[in-house]
Amino acid sequence: MRIARIVFATFLVTMIHLNAHASVTYSDLQKLQMTVVAIDRYYLDTVNADNLIDNAINGMLEKLDPHSKYIPKSEVKKMNEPLDGKFEGIGVVFQMMEDTLLVIQTISGGPSEKVGIFAGDRIVYVNDSTIAGVNMQNTDIMKRLRGPKGTSVNVKVLRRGVKELIEFKIIRDVIPIYSIDAAYMVDDKIGYIKVNKFSETTLQEYTEAMDKLKSKGMKSLILDLQDNGGGYLKTAVQLASTVLAPNKLVVYSEGVSQPRETFNTTGKPSFEKGDLVVLVNESSASASEILSGSIQDWDRGLIVGRRTFGKGLVQKPIPLQDGSQIRLTVAQYFIPSGRCVQRPYKNNLKNYDKDFIERYNRGELMHEDSISFPDSLKYFTLEKKRPVYGGGGIMPDLFVPLDTTKYSKYHRDLAAKNVLNNFVLNYLDKNRSALEKKYNTNGNDKKKEAGFAQFKQMFQLTDADLKEVTDAGEKEKVEFNEEQFTQSKPLIKKQLKAMIARDLWNTSEYYQIMNDENPIFLKGVEALRDKELYKKGMAPKEK
Repeated sequence: MRIARIVFATFLVTMIHLNAHASVTYSDLQKLQMTVVAIDRYYLDTVNADNLIDNAINGMLEKLDPHSKYIPKSEVKKMNEPLDGKFEGIGVVFQMMEDTLLVIQTISGGPSEKVGIFAGDRIVYVNDSTIAGVNMQNTDIMKRLRGPKGTSVNVKVLRRGVKELIEFKIIRDVIPIYSIDAAYMVDDKIGYIKVNKFSETTLQEYTEAMDKLKSKGMKSLILDLQDNGGGYLKTAVQLASTVLAPNKLVVYSEGVSQPRETFNTTGKPSFEKGDLVVLVNESSASASEILSGSIQDWDRGLIVGRRTFGKGLVQKPIPLQDGSQIRLTVAQYFIPSGRCVQRPYKNNLKNYDKDFIERYNRGELMHEDSISFPDSLKYFTLEKKRPVYGGGGIMPDLFVPLDTTKYSKYHRDLAAKNVLNNFVLNYLDKNRSALEKKYNTNGNDKKKEAGFAQFKQMFQLTDADLKEVTDAGEKEKVEFNEEQFTQSKPLIKKQLKAMIARDLWNTSEYYQIMNDENPIFLKGVEALRDKELYKKGMAPKEK
């Protein structure tokens, strides 16, 4: 009977919390209770109460819409951490290499950097417990390294060229999680900022990046939202406020039980006049669609790429008494033209997550003509009265097809088996000191920039290096395919070079290299350099 009491109490408290104004009645709750009683009394096997309750909640939510979710207590903090913009720990980026924790980077100004831990160090002991050679999971390692600010952890480090283990006492601190992956000048006029999510700290990071680029003479901006799955609505509104005039509508939300709530731009925009390009693709979702859609609706900038994901549903977090949480869809988002970007789901819940495959099979990712919208979903932008469409993501002003020419099954298998990543770890393990010296990776900002410019222009992996990659692939049972290797060779070399740059400098340098192979980025640059193309993209166009 314990299970029945728990379930009934859980739902009763929840109904009271929600004012029980919905059509669910006390009789309905009794029906649920009787079902649980029957399972508790008569089921042929022992039933785990927690699993039964979790499954019951999940079963109800999954029938509603694709984005209503139940989050167990153990997952709530973990899910919020990236959007909070920080966690508490020792401040290292690491990877497991041959069952040993290899430090890839130390967070600038973080606890590990302060005590003298370097990239390339191997942490083999944590508080006298060995973590090397024992097949320990990453989650278990993080549990040992993370902890409340001000607490200490003792580690022993193996360093290349030093015979004995080096001991460090690290005082844990707040470690930032950055939402800006890259900010750099493409040329003397075009700046570039890549945002990976919309978190608590995004506006501050974005403002710092903008100030840096404007100080270098930026006149036009590329805002990259490719693969950005969203985050906080307020952050999307904040970023919209930097490029739109004050008191402009960014988005409003409305639901059957939720009154309309509007969100307008506030404050003085820091980049209201310059040419603006926003990059999107099929993985740009939610807050990314609100920001790009509001920019498009106000005719403020050019959207370049492919149709976005199509998530326009609002989730309200509802805490339960045991620390778990329901994130319940309560409303829809509507951008300034009045359109909702949510793609249809009511008759297609089972296949909702297969949308990418369906788009690919329809040819939508390669051919703009494969995308069609009904006239009933036609809206118009607010300044130039251009036709735009709701009911399934943001359609870009300039479409860029997916380029599959450099990709192959062989390349995909190398990446999936971690062969490329492991090659970079081994390569840097052997060559880090020489590379850091040659390219001034530890110098002041000017020397770092000059060193990276030299690296980007001059550094090349040799055929012998690539032979190491293919040999490592064979060991991981990735059979060598000469035709596919030749097809993907330029991409493999570019990826490996970018990954080496990321570990020697940071993610900004990674994107400076990889963007040379990104057709959406290249089209954005072209549009900013070619005024006629930019103007054409902003002109009315019937679908």
